[in-house]
Amino acid sequence: MKQQQKRPLGLYLHIPFCPQKCAYCDFYSLTQSESKMDEYIRAVAAHLAEIAPQAAMHTVDTVYFGGGTPSYLGVKRLKTLLAAVDKSYALARDAEITLEANPDSAGDWKALRALRRAGVNRISIGMQSAHDDELRAIGRIHTFAQVEAAVEAARKAKLQNLSLDLIYGLPGQTAERFAASLQAAVQLQPEHISCYGLKIEEGTPLYDTRGQIDLPDDDLQADMYLFAVSFLQEHGYVQYEISNFAKPGFASRHNMKYWTLGEYAGFGPGAHSDFGGVRYSFHRDLQAYMDAVLHGSAMPMESEDLPDWTRDTEYLMLSLRTVQGMDPRYFENTFRQRFSIFLPALERYAQNGLAAQGENNTWHLTPRGFLLSNTLIGELLEILAQEKQRRLEATARGDFLVRN
Repeated sequence: MKQQQKRPLGLYLHIPFCPQKCAYCDFYSLTQSESKMDEYIRAVAAHLAEIAPQAAMHTVDTVYFGGGTPSYLGVKRLKTLLAAVDKSYALARDAEITLEANPDSAGDWKALRALRRAGVNRISIGMQSAHDDELRAIGRIHTFAQVEAAVEAARKAKLQNLSLDLIYGLPGQTAERFAASLQAAVQLQPEHISCYGLKIEEGTPLYDTRGQIDLPDDDLQADMYLFAVSFLQEHGYVQYEISNFAKPGFASRHNMKYWTLGEYAGFGPGAHSDFGGVRYSFHRDLQAYMDAVLHGSAMPMESEDLPDWTRDTEYLMLSLRTVQGMDPRYFENTFRQRFSIFLPALERYAQNGLAAQGENNTWHLTPRGFLLSNTLIGELLEILAQEKQRRLEATARGDFLVRN
């Protein structure tokens, strides 16, 4: 009897602790909660073991420690979680294991070496800017000198897959100062760089003071983004998603799962999952999460069954975030929908330099198209919705043969 091939699975472990909340951050994280760290580690380790039987036919090929500030946990706690993963799951020998880190808590090369020996082989450092005044303006507690020290520590620890995060559109930021930050990041020679536009999210300190700060306008932010795409390409970083660039072979394997409908299981308050045909998330409540896992109270969560054939809108939205784009053959075979309904719009985008056709008739947005991705994707979703309505009406009439 032929043995069933195991499917790949990513694990996301949310670490909701920070020494200080950044002014722009709307991720679930808590300050002054160090006293709860050990209980939380016990809860996540127990939850990993509880979910493991559902992953018996999977091989874990990516593990991602996100936050919050995972590096703030310290080596011992992180090693406990890594051991829990290794104990309960079939962990691929070449699994990508990523740790998000803030520069102020990632400067100890011996600690990073201990984590590397425990399995961490990729580190993502939140640089954000090379200018200390810009960092202070968004509530970051590190300096650029600490970024340099963290990169040096990572290299001394022999971590060979390093990513830096940058933000453009910061308060008071000019095109020249962003270019200088980008240059400084490249000079540190990371394998991967992420460039995110600043978003003013409701409920954050930055949102409350938005009328009092000088933010670059949309045109200037667009210029910054297009400069980043061009500059990074010149320095050997290949764009593979709207905000992500990597040296060949160093694209984030875990993040690609999100954009290609891969399976991943999340752990911790605020964590999301797409696993076993179900999309679910845990409420942003640390104590409720720990009580549910350790003491058997109800798990605060939301879930939705998502059969493959119903995920056409997700595929459209997520694939068009990537440079590889939409595959017509995959779309038609998986979702039983005609890809040709999109062609008039896609060809119009191409004429305006917003989209392009790739190999095997795939379609993807260009960097200029990425700037308008919400609008363009929204139009394509409306085309898909109209097609579905047309099919429903035809079925209601008994016209089962729907002609093009």
